[in-house]
This record gives sequence, C-alpha cells and structure tokens, in this order.
Amino acid sequence: MRSLALSVLLALGALFAATPAAAADPAPAGQMIWAVHFTLAPRWLDPAESEGTITPFLTLYAVHDALLKPMPAGAATPCLAESWSQSPDGLLYNFVLRNGVRFHNGETLTAEDVKFSFERYRGANAQLLKDKVKEIRILDPRHIQFRLKEPWPDFITYYGTTATSAGWVVPKKYVEKVGEEGFKKAPVGAGPYRVVSVNPGIEMVLEAFEGYWRTVPHVKRLVFRSLPDETTRAAALKRGDVDIAYFLNGAIAEDTRRTPGLRLMAVRSNALFFLDFRDQWDPASPWRDQRVRQAASLAIDRTALNAAEQLGFAGLTGNIVPRSMEFALPIDPDPYDPARAKRLLAEAGHRQGFDGGELTIAPPYEGAGEAIANYLVAAGIRVKMRTMERAAFFTAWREGKLKGVVFGGLGPSGNAASRIQLLAVKGGAYTAGVVPEVQDLFERQSRELDRRKREELLHQIQRLLHDRSIFAPIWENGFIRGVGPRVAEPALALIPFHPYSAPYEDVRLKP
Repeated sequence: MRSLALSVLLALGALFAATPAAAADPAPAGQMIWAVHFTLAPRWLDPAESEGTITPFLTLYAVHDALLKPMPAGAATPCLAESWSQSPDGLLYNFVLRNGVRFHNGETLTAEDVKFSFERYRGANAQLLKDKVKEIRILDPRHIQFRLKEPWPDFITYYGTTATSAGWVVPKKYVEKVGEEGFKKAPVGAGPYRVVSVNPGIEMVLEAFEGYWRTVPHVKRLVFRSLPDETTRAAALKRGDVDIAYFLNGAIAEDTRRTPGLRLMAVRSNALFFLDFRDQWDPASPWRDQRVRQAASLAIDRTALNAAEQLGFAGLTGNIVPRSMEFALPIDPDPYDPARAKRLLAEAGHRQGFDGGELTIAPPYEGAGEAIANYLVAAGIRVKMRTMERAAFFTAWREGKLKGVVFGGLGPSGNAASRIQLLAVKGGAYTAGVVPEVQDLFERQSRELDRRKREELLHQIQRLLHDRSIFAPIWENGFIRGVGPRVAEPALALIPFHPYSAPYEDVRLKP
C-alpha cells in the first residue's frame, strides 16, 4: 500500500507521534546482532553526511532522531517535533519541539540545535534545501520557523523524509566543543541508542538510551557486524552468531528458508536499481547513440535475473521512480529481446559489437552485476566488470569519477521529484548530464502548487527519460533478510518500504 502522500500531510498540517515512555516500562535486556552486507563506514553515524542513499539510515535511526521522519504512522511522522504547520501562502513552516527531549550527554534539545543541524548539513540536496530557505527564526527554545524564498511544495519531502537527513538533529554545544573530527569519533545523538564503540569497517556497538522520549528500548545492546561475504552471513545466522542477516539471495536465500528455526523476510523497498550510462554525455562515445542504450536494456532478461538473484521478490520496472512514490508513473520494463538488441547495434554501426568500457557494480550486488555483464557481452557490448568497496563506490559515483556504465541503486524515500532530482537535473548528487526538456519541466513542477498539474509535469519527465533511454531501470529491489529464532520482533516490516530494522526501540527478543 502506498505511504500516506505528503500532500495529505500538508493538508492535515500536523501529525502526532507515539506517546512518551511510561515510567513503568521494563529495563532493556539482552543483545541483538545484525550481519551487515557491506563495510561499515563511521561517517554513517553523522547526519550531516547523508549521501542520497538509504544506507546511512541503517545507523541514523538508532543513534539520532529527526523532527520528522518515516515511521509506521506515515512518511513524515512528527518525532522530535510534536507538531508542525504551514502558512496558507506556503512560505512559513512552524515546528513545535517535543518538551524535555535530551541528547545522550544529558543536554536538552532546543531550537538552537535544530537550526545548527540544518546549517551544518552538507549531504545530498544540501544546496537545494539551503537555496530554498530564506531565513530560520528561533521563536523560543521549543519553537522554530523556516521561511522560504518562494512557495515550494516539496519542503517537507526533503526535510522530513530520508530524501535528506537535514532534519536530523545533533547537539550544537557538543559539536562545537569537540569539533567535527571529535564528533565523528564519538557521536552523540537523541536517538534510542548511544554509541559504545566503533571498530571502523568491522563493527559498531550501541547501548540502549533509557531516556529516549518515545519509549524505552526493549533490547539493551545492538551490534552491527560487517560480514560482506553472503555465505559467511548465512552461516553466522545458522550458527546463531547473529540474529538478523541482511541481503541473502538466490540459492543461499532458498537454503535459509528451508532451515528450521530461520525465516526470510523480503521487502519491496524504494531502492531502484538501474544502468546509469555515464558516457552517453560524451559526444565521442558509442553510448551517445540512443539505439545503443536501448539495445543494452533489451539485452537483459530481467525476469530470469529476478528469479535467480532475488527469488522473484524484486519488482521489474521501466522507470527510475519506484511505484510506491507519490507522482510515480507506472512504466513496464523493457522486454528481453536479444535479437532486436543486435539489430539496433547494427543500425548504430556496431554490427560486430563494440567496447563498452567499464561496468562498475554497486557492492554487494556483484552477482546481479555479473549476470548483466554476461547479457551485454552476449549482445555484442563488451564491458569489463569493476567492483569497489561500498562507501568508496558511492563517493566515486556521486563525485562523477565513474565512467562507462554503472549498475547501482538509490533508495531514499521522498517522491518522484526528489528521485528525479538525484539523477537527472542540475545539481543532482548523481547527475552526469541533463536533458534540457527535463530541466525545464522540473523547474516548472517545483513552482507548481496545483497537485494535478504538477503530477502531469512529473509524468512527462518520467516518460521522457524512458523514451530516450537515458537510464535502463532493472528492478525495485526485493531486499531479502534472514531472521534467527531468538527474535520476536525484528522491526523489518514496520516502516513501509524501509529495508533495515527500524524503529530500533521496537525490536524485541523472545523471553
């Protein structure tokens, strides 16, 4: 079911989150361990560093909190803000902060921290947000007001969902005291868990913060353990060394499903995987020709790939915007047609095929990436596979250092506009080039307050990107998780379309 549309949230004005913890809540107990499918980067403990992917929120949901964020109640649920409102002219957004919220170091969270965190934010879409905001006024310690330069219907989309982490709040006094490097080494937040230790790249250990406003966490200690090898993760789950294992695929996932005491939980997340033809913007590259890009898409058997890698849980699509998002246009995936792919290559002057350069694969999706490389080679597009460490991959992709073709996925929440912003317009974190018509339509929709007209403009953009084969969408990720026998509530299905456990204060072990 589609998340509650942000337009509905705007119409309602204010939503209230769960009630504060009762004094009689039992003390947290026990330890839960997650086997994470990539190398853990310490920067994902800092809300200022969000990179336009869902990855950092694996840890942000534990250590930090936001004014608004996706929760079981909706896409932009009030959390640190107990309520918010918008002025009739669309220029003012007022937030009332929850009373008595404290950071892990005991400091009271105030409007000063909110303003400081917004101004400190330097992650994906930071410039877009700051260009739209004219002024931030602190009315008193519990009231803060954002004044926009002009009405912008997507302010809450960017500020109150995982489209950015600009609304996640850190303690101003502490950051100024220890400095940026000191904060990275010992982050302090207002979330349900505090940091105990970080072994960079290997393990993070967190402990319950019993002063968390929403509820006292059930589990005393959380451990995130980096186990990049899928076989190792599955074996650790079978032995009981870990309680939840992320990213199990194909035969390993099927074997896990057949193992007594273990269960699979798959989610159709907002992470949409696609081929990004980075070299199409180079006039001298064969990828410049739309027929070549279309041939690459037609060469891939998505149905077989889905069955082999994701047990059929992925959602095949022809759009870079997930169907679950507001303003998404459903577009069928390109069919598997290798004969037509070869004809298109011949028409483009590549009857004998051509060297397509590197195919850089987002880790740990090397299995799917290798299959895609084989499909391309079979059609006559000779590519060389390249793999990287996950944090380095996203940095290189975002900084425009990857050439050839990228097979990757982006999974933050938001709507069609925020997803298009990441990929296809000026200033987008992962934009390699811009179609002028797309840029014009995007700018028009960003100023359009009529929802129906705005949807029409966004649908035009999505159709344009598809018809010109700017990208080759593969699937909406069917993210498979394995859950062990000690877990009563893994919190893997509480927030719609979220791939990781959350809210962490809701995870529970069996008695």
